[in-house]
Amino acid sequence: MTISIQQDAVVQRDTARTGAPPLQRRVIATQLGPVTVRVQQGMQPASSTATVYLHGAAGSWTTFEALLAKAPDFDRVLIDLPGWGESPAAVLPEELSVETMARAVVGILDSLGYRRWSLVGHSMGGFLALHLAARWPDRVSGVAAISATTFAVAGAARGPLRSLPGFPAFVGMLLAMRSMAALGTSGPSLIRAVGATPLMGLVLSPLFADPSAVPQHVIRGLVSDARPASFAAAVRVAADYDFGQWRAIRCPVLATRGDSDVFTPPSDLFRLAAVVPHARLETIPRCGHFANVEQPAFLQRLLDQPSVQLPDIQGTAVS
Repeated sequence: MTISIQQDAVVQRDTARTGAPPLQRRVIATQLGPVTVRVQQGMQPASSTATVYLHGAAGSWTTFEALLAKAPDFDRVLIDLPGWGESPAAVLPEELSVETMARAVVGILDSLGYRRWSLVGHSMGGFLALHLAARWPDRVSGVAAISATTFAVAGAARGPLRSLPGFPAFVGMLLAMRSMAALGTSGPSLIRAVGATPLMGLVLSPLFADPSAVPQHVIRGLVSDARPASFAAAVRVAADYDFGQWRAIRCPVLATRGDSDVFTPPSDLFRLAAVVPHARLETIPRCGHFANVEQPAFLQRLLDQPSVQLPDIQGTAVS
């Protein structure tokens, strides 16, 4: 039994207590290879609408576990993106792109019969969700971009050493991941070896506002899900991305960051609002890069607000 299957069991016990349906694990063929997907049935039977969760470059579907206990109105789809979690990449990391990843996601949702999507993306997943909303505007009903890694990450990817003084936590992780990727299959093994020591908690502490409050199973999950080559590839893709594409987004956008977020600076939200002027911006208190781990109840309240009530604003609403 793998770690992710055990984590499925934990989620199913939690959802059973609240009356939420269990997760169903599926493997779907895509142009990037087989992708592992979890589907949770919503209260609206036989609906062609789904809420789709897209994880970050440091994680898998499990980073959304704290948001799954409540029974959903519409089906939930949680995807281990190609190259992460239980979905091995069938192509070389340098051949991955935002577009191929997006098309893999669209193919998965088409095969499951979902024609309309509300996208919840964390970190890299927020970047991908915004791209999907721009490329398939008629199918995306809303986007929640949780600490999306966008403009600052793109700048760091173009010049890591130049960005190091102002963006040390991210650049440090990028350089470490590139070094691990250069080791090939030994890279993830080395990360897991370090993850078995107290040192890993110190290494990951910049990601959280209060590292001591983060459950150890979350740290173990991030270590287990570390994919250095995929992480480096995702950052490389961001370097040359044309953010002007996001002007085509027509749906409501909720963009959040933690007030202690070292990967998504405030400037990223302001720059996003300049491109997507109907975006609603929120800064989550006492939170780092993982609001879905540190402040899931606060985040869920934001997600539960009806999309039609999202105002057209260009400032930040600091809660």
